[in-house]
Amino acid sequence: MDWMHTVAGFIVGIVVGLTGVGGGALMTPILVLIFGVSPALAVGTDLWFAAITKTVGGFVHNKHGSVDWQVLRRLCLGSLPTAGLTLYWLHANGVGQIKQDLILTALGCVLLLTAIAIIFKTKTHAWGAKLRGAAPVQFKRMQPGLTVLAGSILGLLVTLTSVGGGALGIVMLVFLYPRRLTPTRLVGTDIVHAIPLTAIAGTGYLWMGNIDLLLLANLLLGSLPGIIIGSKLSAKVSEVQLRIAIAVILSIVGCKLLL
Repeated sequence: MDWMHTVAGFIVGIVVGLTGVGGGALMTPILVLIFGVSPALAVGTDLWFAAITKTVGGFVHNKHGSVDWQVLRRLCLGSLPTAGLTLYWLHANGVGQIKQDLILTALGCVLLLTAIAIIFKTKTHAWGAKLRGAAPVQFKRMQPGLTVLAGSILGLLVTLTSVGGGALGIVMLVFLYPRRLTPTRLVGTDIVHAIPLTAIAGTGYLWMGNIDLLLLANLLLGSLPGIIIGSKLSAKVSEVQLRIAIAVILSIVGCKLLL
């Protein structure tokens, strides 16, 4: 069965390389629904999977100057403390069998939110740009606080489900910074923000014994070449059609988890 884990990592890697989203949103449900991994173990393993793969991408973006460090600090101000508090709550209440249904329900809800975010990304950006133009002073005054709040929401969702840092994070940022963040800086900032968030959350799950290191190694073995191949194919494939397909898949999986 180990080689199937590598194949799954390869497929998810290609999707991430093609579209920039879908890592945690696809990997965690695959581990739970196809391979029968317990929800807590799947979330913990996927958090480290994300931390390692996004460190590689973050290094490249930082090298090319495509990270907005002020926006990143605001996100971390909300996400990292919230991740710590969520881990404390999980540990205090036990992430055993009694909490598996909670994680599955949260995962299903976040997958549906991610699907909606993918579909309405462009409209959300247009809405943010309209507000930014209509009331620029008030909008800029609210940006710091709303960014910290967005980080807190991401910290909770990512720590609980390992999903949401990519698609949801990007949609929040395109609304809050419709003019400041170019597409490249948007992706770069979102990826680098995910590194400390997933590392802290993943460390908490590791401490609670909810990480399968062999499974993680097999996933990485497939995902890293998959991301490279997907990135090279991205210019030849319709990203819009792929995003719609991913949104449909996530909606179906989300409903299945909830039902």
